[in-house]
Amino acid sequence: MANVEAGTGGAGKRSGGGAYYYEEAEAEERAWTAWLVPLIVVACVAVFVAEMYVNNCPAHPGPFGSCAARFLHRVSFQPVRENPLLGPSSSTLEKLGALEWNKVVHQGQGWRLVTCIWLHAGLIHLLANMLSLLFVGIRLEQQFGFVRIGILYLLSGFGGAVLSALLLKKSISVGASGALFGLLGAMLSELIINWTIYSNRVAALLTLVVIIAINLGIGLFPHVDNFAHIGGFLSGFLLGFVLLIRPQFGWLERDDLPPSAQVTSKYKAYQYVLWVIALLLLIAGFVVGLVMLFRGVNGNDHCHWCHYLNCVPSSRWSCDA
Repeated sequence: MANVEAGTGGAGKRSGGGAYYYEEAEAEERAWTAWLVPLIVVACVAVFVAEMYVNNCPAHPGPFGSCAARFLHRVSFQPVRENPLLGPSSSTLEKLGALEWNKVVHQGQGWRLVTCIWLHAGLIHLLANMLSLLFVGIRLEQQFGFVRIGILYLLSGFGGAVLSALLLKKSISVGASGALFGLLGAMLSELIINWTIYSNRVAALLTLVVIIAINLGIGLFPHVDNFAHIGGFLSGFLLGFVLLIRPQFGWLERDDLPPSAQVTSKYKAYQYVLWVIALLLLIAGFVVGLVMLFRGVNGNDHCHWCHYLNCVPSSRWSCDA
């Protein structure tokens, strides 16, 4: 998710990852045809075209020079000096539903917690997010079906928006990166809760941790809403325990096994424990976050160091710029 300072363009964030599944799941995944993730991609592209149509750069000359790609006429981009991601103005994004703390809290526009997930700050931001979504999301949808992945995507994006609204008050924020980080978080928790049915699980765990750490690390640069990434990741991580739990090895074949080798429980004890803990934490997190948000609480008042999770100051850039 990109955060955009008032009157300027923001920077995008992309995420990617891979999945490691035990051999029997390879045949199982072919039972699902991925259509929801491609549909989300089409929807995001359509929304971006609508953004540029509403923006209408040629009709609104500004102090930053002429529009970029003027041959596109009405859907040409804002000047690169204003938005280096090749996209609309921040005022257009705000008009169409970008996340903005004051409008959510004081003007009752809670719907922005959802609409911001479908908007993108520019063509570069859109391409990075959609390529990542195709790379990660299609495999997950093939494995677990459109219902669970759809719920995971939307709730992760919503969770990222809630945390962003609590901690990022001076900028607007848009993008699907929170939802994408939710998919990465769910991949990690799915590996943990289904630990015993995987081969090469240590390598898979290390690979995912490295990918997630790199992506979160990139979010420490300016103009990237890392709060949305963290909120989406945490939401997806907890949702993965709830939605992506698999039966223990041997359950599906229990009728073909001798009595001495049959399993009596669909899930192992640790899977039940993780499922319950994750569900309780997820509910508590959403309730507390939403109550704090709509009471107008500034999350930074309760966490004086949290701003470093979104941007680390440097002699080369300013986090307030």
